[in-house]
Amino acid sequence: MQMKKTVNLLVLVLLILALSTPSLAGGSLRTLHFGHRGEDVVRLQQALKNKGYYNYNIDGIFGLKTEWAVIRFQIDNRLRIDGFAGPETQNALFGTANYTSDDVFWLARIIEAEAGGEPYVGKVAVGNVVLNRVKSKDFPNTIYGVIFEYYGNIPQFSPVADGTIYNTPSQESINAAKDALNGFRPVGNATYFFNPNKAAGSWIVKNKSYVAKIGNHVFYQ
Repeated sequence: MQMKKTVNLLVLVLLILALSTPSLAGGSLRTLHFGHRGEDVVRLQQALKNKGYYNYNIDGIFGLKTEWAVIRFQIDNRLRIDGFAGPETQNALFGTANYTSDDVFWLARIIEAEAGGEPYVGKVAVGNVVLNRVKSKDFPNTIYGVIFEYYGNIPQFSPVADGTIYNTPSQESINAAKDALNGFRPVGNATYFFNPNKAAGSWIVKNKSYVAKIGNHVFYQ
């Protein structure tokens, strides 16, 4: 009788665990947190390592080091800060890869022209701004359209005016373009940036909110 009760209790516990554990069926993302193990944790750690947030062994164990890496990523990308790698965090980290070769072609070129000498995260930040404009109702809805937009007779990006938009981008700029397209958002919702050493940016400073300074560029939204 006691054995039967024990078996029934074990079955009940397993059923509760099965119902409470997010499934990967149908392509949905399991919310990962401290204590989880598995291939999805390996993928998470590798993605965090690729972006410079995790500098330890890839072991598939969601421990304190992985949790802290997730928190740092959430802070930098203005996501909910809880240390849980849920769908929002994973989508920002992995992206959906829903872009074309033309998207990479032009985004890498504006990154190279505007931020060729900037740190890697500064390159991604420029791509972040361009993509934010694509999503905004105030700007054209394509990467090419944003880059080649004119106000009157003045191009929005100086590389369009001086021709450097057509320069061949470095591999780092190409990688930065792909990271931006995959959801890496170091400057959140910023839609403007400028180099204070080269331009006053008076209208931006007066009318927009400061977001961050990365390298020589300041970013506003």
